[in-house]
Amino acid sequence: MDDQRQQFTVEEAISAIGFGKFHSFALIYAGLGWVSEAMEMMILSVVGPAIQIEWKVSPEEGSLLDTAVFVGMLIGAYFWGIVSDAYGRKMGCLGATMITAAAGLASAFSPNYMTLLVLRGILGFSVAGGHVFSTWFLEFVPAPHRGVWMIVVAAFWTLGTIFEAALAWIVMPRLGWRWLIGLSSLPSFLVILSTGFAPESLRYLCSKGRKVEAQHILEKIAQLNQTKLPIGTLELEPVVGDKEHAPPEETPLLVSSMSKTVDQESTLLLSFALFSPKLLKTTLLSWILGIGNCFGYYGIIFLISELPSAQISCSSTTRLLESSENTLYMDVLINSLAELPGLAFAAVTVDKIGRKLTMEASAVISLILLIPLVWNNNETLTTALLFGVRMFITASFDILSIYIKEIYPTSVRSTGVGIATSVGRVGGIICPYIAVGLVRSCHQTTAIIAFQIVFALLALSVPLLPLESKGKELSDVVQE
Repeated sequence: MDDQRQQFTVEEAISAIGFGKFHSFALIYAGLGWVSEAMEMMILSVVGPAIQIEWKVSPEEGSLLDTAVFVGMLIGAYFWGIVSDAYGRKMGCLGATMITAAAGLASAFSPNYMTLLVLRGILGFSVAGGHVFSTWFLEFVPAPHRGVWMIVVAAFWTLGTIFEAALAWIVMPRLGWRWLIGLSSLPSFLVILSTGFAPESLRYLCSKGRKVEAQHILEKIAQLNQTKLPIGTLELEPVVGDKEHAPPEETPLLVSSMSKTVDQESTLLLSFALFSPKLLKTTLLSWILGIGNCFGYYGIIFLISELPSAQISCSSTTRLLESSENTLYMDVLINSLAELPGLAFAAVTVDKIGRKLTMEASAVISLILLIPLVWNNNETLTTALLFGVRMFITASFDILSIYIKEIYPTSVRSTGVGIATSVGRVGGIICPYIAVGLVRSCHQTTAIIAFQIVFALLALSVPLLPLESKGKELSDVVQE
């Protein structure tokens, strides 16, 4: 009779547990990780001019700060994906955040430009692990409303950008860029303190055959949420599509060093599944969309700082060398608020019309909003149009982030997301040369046309995605 005992899957257990007190804590923990990353990234748009003046570096040298961060992210996103698939989501979150906190705080004490450049490159490497936080949270959320809750997590990124813009407005004129960088590292230390209370991902544990540990965590979550697990025992699914490689029914809680080595080798081997015939098209398209969205999102942030003043200076006989710092910080803050309606748009559409159609609509609307900027010189209209573009590119970027996490199985989810994020950062490396270099050289029209081409490519690429992930259960196995 014991052989006929009932079993339940992780997905069934997560659905039975529902969304309760535990998920509130999980949301805050994952959200803090995104606040930390957003604040460190937003620094790029406000401290650059001050550093150029203090150390007398050229605009070209100053733009290397942006490039260093994105190059670090290109390497780091893949690295932290591998780490979290081999050693666990918690290890990925903690390792990335510890380096972010150290490099962020050390940047405030940089004695020269070269030291700051190296430290920001290291910080770029570590903040690229931010995707592990949302992956960790995703793996605890039931399928029916997963899209909306992932948008809620993304809202913490927006809160981070708004908070950083407000902090810059207060701190920069009074205390300078060093204090701003130092204070911006504080959320990373809060994340480090919170990590001890966060459990390991259930899906990760099951993919490694750690059934006893996963069941124990499920029982604790059910108790916190005041719900009950399904009757029976947790069922483990094989990591690959045959029984030969399936984990044993009873896996010891203490894993030997040999089995850890096997897990690490399996993670690297399973990475090739991203390029299997079933996933190859989706993988390549996710890379293209990642590059386009990263270029568009960060490029629009740079345009917000550069385009209005460039339109005035390039149309005048005398260049306005002095602009109000308060105006700059106010513009950055106002345009950061554009992400709030962008998130609202994404939240309303993500589980109703789906991931693909939301990304398609966002790309097309962004393209249309840029058209008047080809010949427009009105500062107010420029700011309003860029506000709208940032709203919709935020929605597109956030939906893409959810979509990529949903299409890959648990055993290679972080690796797949990490590679896609790394490739996407190529767009971040390129965009300063378009949004800053061309605009400062009074080639605003060329810059706007370049952005229009990118949004057009996004609109053409989204329909080619072979899978709509709305409402589908997460996969835990790599099928042969």
